[in-house]
Amino acid sequence: MAMLDEWQRIGLMVTGFGLFFLLFGVLMMFDRAMLAFGNLLFVTGVALVIGIQKTSAFFFQKRKIKGTSCFLGGIVIVLIGWPVIGMIIEIFGFINLFG
Repeated sequence: MAMLDEWQRIGLMVTGFGLFFLLFGVLMMFDRAMLAFGNLLFVTGVALVIGIQKTSAFFFQKRKIKGTSCFLGGIVIVLIGWPVIGMIIEIFGFINLFG
């Protein structure tokens, strides 16, 4: 079993809180503040778990640029104030990134 250092443990907790806020943001009829907070926590947590350099290398690969642009664009649209459209674009980007 691989041991996690302190920053990776914190990153897992932050990612978990991000997913929690995303879930409850959707359950509370696409509450903009909860979705925005969940998105920011999720991305920050992933960066803490795998590292900043590996995160940027993963998200900005040439073959994954479509998924990255949709995912990050969806986050921006949620922050602007259109949570339903932003979440749809985010889900599309998430599927393209990780699918």
